[in-house]
Amino acid sequence: MDFSLTHEQDMLVSTLRNFVEKELQPHEFTVDRADKVSPELAASIRKQAIELGFYAFNMPESVGGAGLDHVTQALVERELGRTSWALHVFVARPSKILMACKDEQIERYLLPTVRGERVDCFALTEPGAGSDAMGIRTRAVRDGHDYVINGSKHFISHAENADYVILFAVTGEEEVRGRMRKQVTCFLIDKGTPGMTVRPGPHCTSLRGYHQAEIFFTDCRVSASQILGEVHRGFELANEWLGAGRVMVAANNVGRAQCAFDMAAEWAATRQQFGKRIGEFQGTSFKLADMATEIRASELITLYTADKLDKGTMTDGDAALAKLFATETLGRVTDHAVQIYGGMGLMDELPVERFWRDARIERIWEGTSEIQRHILSKEILRRYS
Repeated sequence: MDFSLTHEQDMLVSTLRNFVEKELQPHEFTVDRADKVSPELAASIRKQAIELGFYAFNMPESVGGAGLDHVTQALVERELGRTSWALHVFVARPSKILMACKDEQIERYLLPTVRGERVDCFALTEPGAGSDAMGIRTRAVRDGHDYVINGSKHFISHAENADYVILFAVTGEEEVRGRMRKQVTCFLIDKGTPGMTVRPGPHCTSLRGYHQAEIFFTDCRVSASQILGEVHRGFELANEWLGAGRVMVAANNVGRAQCAFDMAAEWAATRQQFGKRIGEFQGTSFKLADMATEIRASELITLYTADKLDKGTMTDGDAALAKLFATETLGRVTDHAVQIYGGMGLMDELPVERFWRDARIERIWEGTSEIQRHILSKEILRRYS
């Protein structure tokens, strides 16, 4: 399979890499130390991303997005992975679940979000329901033309900067093969709606400056017109986009791993011990060889899966495999990088410790490694059932 870049893709990658290196990477240390991105810097990144045509690159041209195919989107995510989430999040990728907007929702939520005028956040996870999404307890009860919502969400990324929440709440139950199963509905809820409170979540070791929040609903009343998609069909709607999201996480991790590898390789080629460069010692050189091999494999798996997504043949197992391998590769690569740097690898004067620290969350969010293995193994065994 030929994955050589087209002229347009090559130009896009070159332009984006230049943008990341000049406009984002220089702020990484300051943002990590301060654990925040200033409003001025966030606005500057957003403005430049819009001017360069990168903003909402994952959305179709029909709604004002760039209309990129999934392979090209993966290339973009790979380049953005060269800097921290705290910064490249402002080169926004609106949740594609918003394509289910209809009627006045299109002008109120979808189009302003694609234009960069509004920001969304995705609220599914709860304190008692992480990997077990069906365990959510936030409930929306019909009351005339409205729904009254009670419950809470946590680990909601970027909620502090969001203008509205894409919320998943239980709205009923149905019997499936003799067992009762929750029915879930998706709602669009503006921040500031009475009964909804957003507050900072616990401090996270990974991704300083990119925060997660807790959201509480106490008799929060919203109109039935704010339902996204169909009543009781929230999970089916979400599942249309979750697989693609995991492929893009994989692509992001490929770029991050390549950055960590480049730093480690340069250190190994210049650092002297016992009268020679440490890269000449087998203990170091073999690490570099393993890192390079796994990064190349991760990239090819990711692009192959993105190509299947473009062709409409990608399965949930394909997406799980890409996310699993790329995120675990990043974990091993950053750990090897710290080992190659030695004691300096853990000093915050150098960026490698930040890469190592940030890499840890990738095996947890967007579905843990264990969940990806579960999805993949079920698909494998199903072929023989």
